[in-house]
Amino acid sequence: MFGINDLPKFFLAFFLVLPAISFLHEAGHVFFAWLMGAKNIKVTIGSGSVLFKAGILEIRKYYFWYGQCSFDNLKRNKRLANLLIFSGGVLFNAAAAVAVMYMVEEDMVEAGLLTYQFTYFSMYYIFFALLPMPYPDGSYSDGKVILDLIQNKQHIRDNIYRITWDKEKQQWQLLDHYKTVIETFRSEEEAIARAHELAQSNRPSRLVNTKSGEEVEVCNYPRVPL
Repeated sequence: MFGINDLPKFFLAFFLVLPAISFLHEAGHVFFAWLMGAKNIKVTIGSGSVLFKAGILEIRKYYFWYGQCSFDNLKRNKRLANLLIFSGGVLFNAAAAVAVMYMVEEDMVEAGLLTYQFTYFSMYYIFFALLPMPYPDGSYSDGKVILDLIQNKQHIRDNIYRITWDKEKQQWQLLDHYKTVIETFRSEEEAIARAHELAQSNRPSRLVNTKSGEEVEVCNYPRVPL
């Protein structure tokens, strides 16, 4: 039964063990994104205001709650690549939990509160990450994205934003996924800047330039794993 003497264990779990597990989870996503050639990688641990930054890592005030990573420009932006990226978090959590259990069984580390909490909450993290469900903010669990990728659902495919030059009207045009003109611009730089803005806010998306008659990818913005 939970008693007053268990409170320190509670704080240890939620303020030390869970953030470590969250970091491992995001590291798994980042590792496979890096393998797929991702650029602009950023890892956020926690929520609220930023406490400090170190390289690609950003720690926020409520470091014990929430985590995500973001990246752009996958060189291998295919279904298999995204399956690996979204599976990476639970793979790292599972590998870490198995490693701790192995070390305990081999007497490499002593079984105790930390090892128990680490393996328990790792499994907890894995279960809820793989549970295929949408979140209230409109994002999806890793499991939901993985399932949709396997089923090749329409909504999981990239939105494509196109920048084209209209010779007749002498203007740059920004087209949506259905090749409908969204906005027009006098300069290519303005069109590209606006296209980047739309593509970033409507992930997963690709930005292509069709000035030469052939579609050339300028940038891609994959879905952000949690």
